[in-house]
Amino acid sequence: MIWLLALLLLALALAGAPFFALIAAVAMLGLHAADYDLTVAASEFYRLTEMPELVAIPLFTVAGYLLGESGAPKRLVRLTDALFGWMPGGLAIVAIVTCALFTAFTGATGVTIVALGAVLFPALIHGRYPEKFSLGLVTTSGSLGMLFAPSLPLILYAVVAQRLDVTPRVGVDELFRAGILPGLMMVVLLSVFAVFFARRAPAEHVPFSWGEVRAALWDARFELPLPIVVLGGIYGGFVAASEAAAVTAAYVALVTLGVRREIDWGDVPRVMREAMLLVGAILIILGVALALTNWLIDQEIPAKLFQFIRSHIDSKLAFLLVLNVFLLVFGMLLEGFPAIIILVPIVLPIAQGYGIDPVHFGILFLANLQLGYFTPPLGMNLFIASYRFGKPVLEVMRACWPFFVIQAICVLVITYWPELSLALVR
Repeated sequence: MIWLLALLLLALALAGAPFFALIAAVAMLGLHAADYDLTVAASEFYRLTEMPELVAIPLFTVAGYLLGESGAPKRLVRLTDALFGWMPGGLAIVAIVTCALFTAFTGATGVTIVALGAVLFPALIHGRYPEKFSLGLVTTSGSLGMLFAPSLPLILYAVVAQRLDVTPRVGVDELFRAGILPGLMMVVLLSVFAVFFARRAPAEHVPFSWGEVRAALWDARFELPLPIVVLGGIYGGFVAASEAAAVTAAYVALVTLGVRREIDWGDVPRVMREAMLLVGAILIILGVALALTNWLIDQEIPAKLFQFIRSHIDSKLAFLLVLNVFLLVFGMLLEGFPAIIILVPIVLPIAQGYGIDPVHFGILFLANLQLGYFTPPLGMNLFIASYRFGKPVLEVMRACWPFFVIQAICVLVITYWPELSLALVR
């Protein structure tokens, strides 16, 4: 009977059934088999209201969508171009930095490729960068910001980890700090590669101009305080992540609707609806996944998996390598939010059994998912870029290869050098 149900669920998944419905089905089947009242699953949605960290998700999402609808992306491109465009490979560095910052605030890598790709890809081609290089750069840079605050994946990982009562504690502010150095390492290494590539390619760069820097700074004067509010407020201990999210959302709404007036009031319901569709999907999946997590913990599934894995893998280093491959595969198959919600409750207790710090695990987990977004053959961003730029998927895959190698090296460094993630935390 169990095998028949499993085959039925697999058939439904292949037929395109909603992901949350499949998780809910597995959770309720497990609870029913363990003789639990199925209202336990429904009660998890009520327990979501007891998580103050969750308030940050809809607020940061609304702020990100409002920024995406405004002229902020173009102003961000102009500012980074004024600061770095004079360097060899400067325009490529502009693309890397802009994508990382934009993804950090929107939390959606596909949105970055669609929104900024329309500006950056033609600009790179116009700057005489080879089309293959430009295509790979924009596609892979779309997921860079996942490790930078106020990235939604960082917040979501902290929420899920807190429900598991891990030790030491995993807070949103700790995750924000932990992602800084690994994220900067990725940005810097990709920028170094862009500089060396530009020296061999006939790429153009513009002369440095203090006048343009001042003009770009003035043009982006309302966006520049945002990192100070979010990062400075949280890292300085002045505000919690949820409070920083509220201030950010209010400030962005005031600037985009009241000061700059780049978004009409009539468009606000549409923007809010699109933002809340993403938030609603996250919360529905989180609710049913927490019910599944409770059943898994009650049945001691993570402990049994740990004993099984420990009987075959004694070395912590070998386990980390297997973990990288495992997460990379699931990073291709699952989007970031479902992957966090489903995999963290299962894998985090196993990782702790090997003595891996939960904050370090969160950063290496998200770094692997970030890499999985453009890992052939099923990385989601490969198909988004193919559609956005009108290129065959195989061409996009070939273009991403050198950038994949660089980020894969970064993931290995993050995995085997925990101090990089924990230096600003512990």
